[in-house]
Amino acid sequence: MLPDRKMYALLNRPQNKSGFKPLPVVIIGNGPSGICLSYLLSGYIPYFKRDSLHPHPILQRKLEEAPDVSILDQDLEYLSEGLEGRSHSPVALLFDTLQRPDTDFGGTAESVLTWWHEADRVVPHLVLGRNAPGGAWHSIEGSMITLSRGEWMGLPDLPFKDWLKQKRRCLRNNRATAEDIAQYYQHYVMKKGLQKNFRCGTVVTSVRKVSVESISNHAQKDLQENSDSLWNFNEKSTEVFQVDGFFKTVKGDKEPFSICAENVVLATGTYDSPTWLGVKGENLSYVHHQLSALEEAVKNNIIGIMSDPVLIVGAGLTAADAILFAHHCNIPVIHVFRRRVSDPGLIFNQLPKMMYPEYHKVHQMMKEQSAACSGPYECYVSLPEHHVLSFGKDKKCIFQDKNGYQKAYKISMALVLTGSNPNLSFLPNNGIDLAMDSDQPVSPKRNPIDVDPFTYECTQEKGLYALGPLAGDNFVRFVQGGALAVASSLLKKANKNPP
Repeated sequence: MLPDRKMYALLNRPQNKSGFKPLPVVIIGNGPSGICLSYLLSGYIPYFKRDSLHPHPILQRKLEEAPDVSILDQDLEYLSEGLEGRSHSPVALLFDTLQRPDTDFGGTAESVLTWWHEADRVVPHLVLGRNAPGGAWHSIEGSMITLSRGEWMGLPDLPFKDWLKQKRRCLRNNRATAEDIAQYYQHYVMKKGLQKNFRCGTVVTSVRKVSVESISNHAQKDLQENSDSLWNFNEKSTEVFQVDGFFKTVKGDKEPFSICAENVVLATGTYDSPTWLGVKGENLSYVHHQLSALEEAVKNNIIGIMSDPVLIVGAGLTAADAILFAHHCNIPVIHVFRRRVSDPGLIFNQLPKMMYPEYHKVHQMMKEQSAACSGPYECYVSLPEHHVLSFGKDKKCIFQDKNGYQKAYKISMALVLTGSNPNLSFLPNNGIDLAMDSDQPVSPKRNPIDVDPFTYECTQEKGLYALGPLAGDNFVRFVQGGALAVASSLLKKANKNPP
């Protein structure tokens, strides 16, 4: 990563009007989506490996039709037609099955892709992120076990299990810890030589379309140092994106920056803004919205075995992680959630018991230890089909059940873990105009950004792309297909596709 002073010069280099040249691509977010796209834009091109045999016979036949043409240059819609799997995105399914051909059936077949570095196809770009490469994985408690199988967390051409073997470690129940994943992503960026494209410690505050004329007197050169880029700026373009923000220096200062880019890729994920219940007292100091608050309270001996119960609100995996953590520390828990325990939409009812024993245990506790009947688990009370009405200053919390009956409990702290939403405050109108339903906020599961399924370009704003959860792809194994689609689209724009 570049030192602060050098980075400031790169981001704010003035240029006269005649030499104005915006950066081709800025990627906002340095998690798995941003890393994967950076790899593809750095000239790493996937081809079908000769003599490979894919278990899907129709796809195999299609791949054999043009073995000398890279996957990026083929018709992604044609290749992905007819594929089925655990994602709604055809390109996500395509790239996943090319890398892990029979993984959904428990197989271990090798990737049918081979990777070539083609220097003439590099697209200059910057990846802006708040943390080290890996994004939100650095904010998750390191010992937490991933929901997905470990091999599904890997990025192209560097299998996660191979990296883990080098550390002389193995997967537990085929799954990995958040700390391993975060380290792997950092290692990936260094191993693949991508670090020159990454600017960590940056916060984007504004992305907007501006006319070339209005900014060309204050614009910057190509931000890649010593770049002999083959990307030609489209002289006919009358508008570019202006990306403003600041980066945090080693001393803790905030240095502003401004970048002009032809294309912007949104890859910020959804970890930024925890969902609030919107009830009275939720802003009191003992009410928190992240699991890390409980970990800190235990670490600092604020919460312990003799404390009043900790309230955990929510019925997702983060709430389950909080329950497991509290149970391990013998801390009493009151668990409140809106759904029935038997609701098929509950995530626990969708997970195989053998692969996820700890979550199965939480589900058992939810079923067997309700307030109405005591069960075998000490220090835990389950309140299904309840919701929080208010939090009091005296740390009394009032709940209401499905019949309208109310209950009050004295608690030590509350954790509201009901999901999170992306923070798109840097976009006009918080990005709502880009969503499938432009009357509602962007939500990964309910209202993702509306993108073309084979380019991931926003339907409402050309030159703007969305990746990962913002586009409805919520698992690492599937966000990579979006990166493939974006890279293919950008290379076509740049005329960097072979004839």
